[in-house]
Amino acid sequence: QETSRLTIAFFALAGLDMLDALDKVDRANIIEWIYSLQVLPCEDKSNLSRCGFRGSSHVGVQYNPFKSPAAPHLYDSGHIAMTYTGLASLVILGDDLSRVNREGCMAGLRALQLEDGSFYAVPEGSENDMRFVYCAACICYMLDDWSGMDIDKAVSYIRRSMSYDSGLGQGADLESHGGSTFCAIATLCLMNRLEEVFSETELNRIRRWCIMRQQSGFHGRP
Repeated sequence: QETSRLTIAFFALAGLDMLDALDKVDRANIIEWIYSLQVLPCEDKSNLSRCGFRGSSHVGVQYNPFKSPAAPHLYDSGHIAMTYTGLASLVILGDDLSRVNREGCMAGLRALQLEDGSFYAVPEGSENDMRFVYCAACICYMLDDWSGMDIDKAVSYIRRSMSYDSGLGQGADLESHGGSTFCAIATLCLMNRLEEVFSETELNRIRRWCIMRQQSGFHGRP
């Protein structure tokens, strides 16, 4: 899908990295392509809350890994999952992230967080759930800057998402699922807040819930 091309690239690069086969790709060329997808602040910074990484050049922005357009495109904005996978791909490829506009990424991230602690994917609004909380935490962790999110609100959102069976859902009062449980636990680990949020008894129940998802492989829900 054109709008999520960067995520597809991330999965491919992560797979090659696990197979110790990154020598099969042109690292430098891919790094330049990723930077060309960065939504940078314009001169007056009027688009600061829309910064991050887009999934591809589908809105017609010309290829340029160094500069932002003279004026922001009306429909151009970062996407929280594309920002996460873009940064992760750069790290996999050995980039030092020196060309990432951190001010723009953090401003764009703050603009996506809702009062309940969850995140939209894009400034115009979208679904909001545990996936995007995880994306936000990964972005902050990789850039070593937690100013992009209200941590306490995000932690509260995770806490409220625990279901009666000790798994975690995409949000409060939603069914527990393996994917959202991973996103929640991983987010708390990145924040170094796991044992502060859940007691040892609760963590043991979460472990048991995860173990019970295993058959020949793992399934997402009971």
